[in-house]
Amino acid sequence: MRREAIGHLAMTGFAALVAGSFALGALVGEQLSPLVVTAARFALTAALMGALSWSVLMHSREVFRAPWRYLLMGASPALYFILMFEALKTAPAVSLSVLFTLTPLVTGVFGYVLLGQTVSRRVLLALLIGALGAVWVIFRGDMAQLLAFQIGRGELIFLVGMTGYALYAPLVRKFKRDEPPVAFTFAITLGALAVTLPFAARDLVQTDYSLVPLHVWAVVLYLAVFASAATFSLIQFAALRLPSVKVMAHTYLIPSWVILWQLAMGQGAPTATDLIGVSLTIAALALLLKTQD
Repeated sequence: MRREAIGHLAMTGFAALVAGSFALGALVGEQLSPLVVTAARFALTAALMGALSWSVLMHSREVFRAPWRYLLMGASPALYFILMFEALKTAPAVSLSVLFTLTPLVTGVFGYVLLGQTVSRRVLLALLIGALGAVWVIFRGDMAQLLAFQIGRGELIFLVGMTGYALYAPLVRKFKRDEPPVAFTFAITLGALAVTLPFAARDLVQTDYSLVPLHVWAVVLYLAVFASAATFSLIQFAALRLPSVKVMAHTYLIPSWVILWQLAMGQGAPTATDLIGVSLTIAALALLLKTQD
């Protein structure tokens, strides 16, 4: 259980850091192209991880074997971000948040197909409770909003990106060999950057960087160091200790962590309705921590 508990702890940190990217990302607004932000975060992450893994890369040939693995794994988060931004052109963020709650279930399917991992009844119950809690927080308990939810072009685009993102944890578990973790993360980030650059090339050339405020670059730095480098490493760490579906189940905690971030930033305290959803996601996590199968 200790091995699983450490994996769950890593993914709790993952959820907190990702939530921070949502809370801080709202400060960027329309001041910088989302594709430029995505390319910049991957470039900075690659530079950071490359510096940290330089000595390892110089003495380990294992990292450079089958480089196509890194392109495939990097494509998972890269395409998710690219398609998310495209989806936001026609779909409201709340709709995409609801669809994102399907990620653990889709990951469970990929985990079974790629790795033969099965899901027990207790884990399935935890997933359903976590999804209910996340949706409750997103809609703040307003059933009218939930019933008004519709699937449009933007939502369908996001479903494709979300499905790709759900592949990440199973792919890490399948393709990780004996590479040092920091070098493995560096190679994945390079793969993500390679996939992103063709989509972001025009915006990268046309952007007037002298007009970008300093706080925007601070957010990009956070995304690179914490929401990319750290989260890639945490998922990699957890995927080797937990079934893929349990790894991604921690995404249910993200709406609750966003509330805490907003509270810390002085943007208002959570309501009693919010706390109901938070309680459900915590209950789901407790079930995942208790189960051994």
